[in-house]
Amino acid sequence: MNNKDLEKLKELLYCEDSEEIKKEVKHINNSILLHIFAANYNWDNGFEIPNIIINNEHCDLGTALMMFYSADGYRLLENQIDVFSSQLTDWKEFISDLYHKIKNNEFKKQEISFTPQLSKVQIYKLKKNNPNIPDVFLNKSPGKEIEIPIL
Repeated sequence: MNNKDLEKLKELLYCEDSEEIKKEVKHINNSILLHIFAANYNWDNGFEIPNIIINNEHCDLGTALMMFYSADGYRLLENQIDVFSSQLTDWKEFISDLYHKIKNNEFKKQEISFTPQLSKVQIYKLKKNNPNIPDVFLNKSPGKEIEIPIL
């Protein structure tokens, strides 16, 4: 990853042409650059771009988990019934789809590590309420730690 790549990501993050952003994100073929873009994404801009990210074949498990928690996936682990009854349709569909992709091991790349920021008490409560939560949502994922620049 070089400064030119980071500048291109920064331009993309601040681009106002959503069609251009979608086209470019679909064609990012570097897991680390996709991870950095996802980490800097402004969630106020909706779920269309995050959906493209998680459906990019270069999306790493660590990136998927980071996005899961960034999109308040903790709520789904805590109480699925509340999430499925939510009126926030785009969020509900995104978080549910992402949960199932992670649970079903659909992210084959596992080069970027992600550690959920969960306390031992939170993990205990989650497991107590739902002993079937897959460990992938609670533990550090395989791969290397990536320093994420703020773009």
